Amino acid sequence: MSSPTFTRPERGAELDLRVDALAYGGNGVARLEGYVVFVQGAIPGDRVRAVVTKRKKAYAEARTVEVLEPSAERVAPVADHPGAPWQVLPYERQLEVKQEQVGDALTRIGHLQGYALDEIVPAVQPWRYRNKLEYSFGTGPGGELVCGFHAPGSWHEIVPVADCVLASERGNAAREQVLAWCRGRGLTAMDRRTREGTLRNLVVREGRRTGQLQVRLVTGGTGSDAMDTDGLAAAVDCEGLMWTRTDGLGETTQGGHNQIVAGAPALEEEVGGLRIAISPYAFFQTNTEMAERLYAVAGELADLQGWERVFDLYCGIGTVGLSLAARAGEVWGLEIVEEAVADAIANARRNEIDNARFFAGDVRLALRELVEKASRPDVCVIDPPRSGLSQKVVRRIIEASPRRIVYVSCNPTTLAPNAAQLVEAGYALRRVVPVDMFPQTPHIECVALLERAP
Repeated sequence: MSSPTFTRPERGAELDLRVDALAYGGNGVARLEGYVVFVQGAIPGDRVRAVVTKRKKAYAEARTVEVLEPSAERVAPVADHPGAPWQVLPYERQLEVKQEQVGDALTRIGHLQGYALDEIVPAVQPWRYRNKLEYSFGTGPGGELVCGFHAPGSWHEIVPVADCVLASERGNAAREQVLAWCRGRGLTAMDRRTREGTLRNLVVREGRRTGQLQVRLVTGGTGSDAMDTDGLAAAVDCEGLMWTRTDGLGETTQGGHNQIVAGAPALEEEVGGLRIAISPYAFFQTNTEMAERLYAVAGELADLQGWERVFDLYCGIGTVGLSLAARAGEVWGLEIVEEAVADAIANARRNEIDNARFFAGDVRLALRELVEKASRPDVCVIDPPRSGLSQKVVRRIIEASPRRIVYVSCNPTTLAPNAAQLVEAGYALRRVVPVDMFPQTPHIECVALLERAP
């Protein structure tokens, strides 16, 4: 007699699950007769009651409703904070899991072997380490204006925060000052569905070394053009205050019309001995202390002798390339965001670095032109977005034929296929160094060294 067929759980079903692992991205992994359920808010060893939020043929996704039996590893959370989902894991365990997940991604996805995987570099500070926070405005249960983060899995519910444990005390104070001013003016949050209301986001950026604070209020919707900022500068303690108006519907703080309300147009910071300026839209690593360690690892793997031509692809404001310039013959940076390129050029001038040049362009289209202008690179340093490199960009890098590639990755699951494509083209993956830029979260940064076979 055949065994009964397993029935996959329906969306909305409540399940009693025992979690036995952590998936990349931070969800717990449970199994029902071999059927995988990814459980948000659970860690290995937990027995939880969870509701199914999505059902697929091969797996389901669920959200923890109640922890029925806590894991022996579970620790009390420091704060109710949707941006710190791994705070219930001891920090040493977080590091172990991240180390394992880097190796797993490279082996399972990239089918890579024969490389050295270093021990993960731990964070200097496990809390209050972020130099940039992007908050969202919303409406509380009593109709009051709130400022915080999106609830997990929701684009409409905003969880207010009184003390963001990832931000400094001064950054928290600035957020509360803006919120108080907005409430006093009777401003309302923009409804993403109807576009009614005014307030969208608040971006607070801090120079960890300089102590400077940059605050940017982002508005949209029906009330944006009619709003004025009278009294805002007096209400907020910061060195740079800006107002961005945007018509976009996407959950992004980029784009729109940016206006300086008071103070400096750029934030000044010091990193790795460099004095840099960061414009409002420019990318800079959100953990300054660990950015210094990341750049040090990149410099070690680049192993420059003083004569090399270095290409810094996706260079942003130039921090990686400029940190290498003293040990290189010349540095050429390429970045699609024109404002960031302007920052990079100014940062080179500010630090009296005369062997670095920066250009605006899409790596996919502009790399060939850069090779024609500068000749072939000896070393390529690549710091792509989380989505990694497209196959076409990888082909362009292979065409450029650098002797050594230093790949700075914020996602090992996209590093793995990119590295595999480079290995197939004749490069060897030599070494991978994980760096914990984001404690209390599942995000993983790592630096990989690939060398072309002689």
